[in-house]
Amino acid sequence: MAAPLPLLLLIFILSYSLYYLSDSIRGVKGVGVGINYGQIANNLPTPTRVATLLQDIEVTRVKLYDADPNVLQAFSGTGVEFIICLGNEYLPNMSNPNMAQSWILTNVQPFLSRTNITTITVGNEILTGNDTLLMSYLLPAMQSVYAALSNLGLNQRVTVTSAHSAGILSNSYPPSSGTFQPDLAQYIQPLLNFHSMIKSPFLINVYPFFAYKDNPEQVSLEYVLFQSNPGMTDPNTDLHYDNMLYAQVDAVYAAMKAMGHTDIEILISETGWPSKGDPDEVGASLENAKAYNGNLLQRIERKEGTPGRPSVPINVFVFALFNEDLKPGPASERNYGLYYPDGTPVYDIGLQGYLPSMSLSATASHKKSMGLCILSLFSIITFILLVIYA
Repeated sequence: MAAPLPLLLLIFILSYSLYYLSDSIRGVKGVGVGINYGQIANNLPTPTRVATLLQDIEVTRVKLYDADPNVLQAFSGTGVEFIICLGNEYLPNMSNPNMAQSWILTNVQPFLSRTNITTITVGNEILTGNDTLLMSYLLPAMQSVYAALSNLGLNQRVTVTSAHSAGILSNSYPPSSGTFQPDLAQYIQPLLNFHSMIKSPFLINVYPFFAYKDNPEQVSLEYVLFQSNPGMTDPNTDLHYDNMLYAQVDAVYAAMKAMGHTDIEILISETGWPSKGDPDEVGASLENAKAYNGNLLQRIERKEGTPGRPSVPINVFVFALFNEDLKPGPASERNYGLYYPDGTPVYDIGLQGYLPSMSLSATASHKKSMGLCILSLFSIITFILLVIYA
């Protein structure tokens, strides 16, 4: 007796539907976003548990503010791409080739066989500090680190850059008129030439939150949160902008173009929104943080480019993975995290409800196995029915 075709089709549909339903429980399929993993806290989970968390939500790009060997070891074999940082305090010594090579031999080479380190940031926001001597060390340090990588045959695998605050801009409106601070030109021009030569990205930390906090009467909240708004049109290019992040990124592209470079990619090394702040920190709220990061993730998932570079998807590292309770400064500094230290999402942007508890660190492989078991079970049922009705 032949099996009724509709019955068999129904069984197959149920099999695959239940498999993919179980698969979806694992979380958002890493939409291409990177995550800043800061550790200025005394209550964070171990790096091994963090590795499980990020695998569960399928985030495959992580940026550190150091070269913590415990983190690099914990992510061994995961395939997660790492940007590691050579801290500001090392810069004075890094112009010495031997010191640079020693740092690479200690912090990079031992991990490369199992951990995917792709980039070294030499310093963080050096050019917007007050130490002009440190500024003068930046490019020589980058050059020495790159030379050390080359001497070790690693320069095709690991690149060199530095991360900058958007404060290096003197003008960002309209975007096409973006320019760098005149007093920083002596540092930025040779820096850009170096980026162009080694083909490494220019990293910029961009926070529309600050623009809104400092001038809420003039800056539209909808414009900074990627919500529906009239936006603005650049009078020089006739390009329309519906959010501040894209406008600021294109302002950096314009500033680089003014210095003769259209050949350098911009990577947004930090952006985010605090879920809590001091009373005078206008806009720092859970609702706004959820809107900013949630809408940003949707833009990343759509592989959007800026109006100035529509064919180049924005490359973003969200700040930050966890709330960090020991960070100095206003309350907002301790509340940028997507997660509390116990692994609970601070707000729902498509991860909450899918993310397993941090205490259940082994759930990632378990869930995949369950999904395959469900598929296998229904395949067996289908086979049995085929035999019965044959």
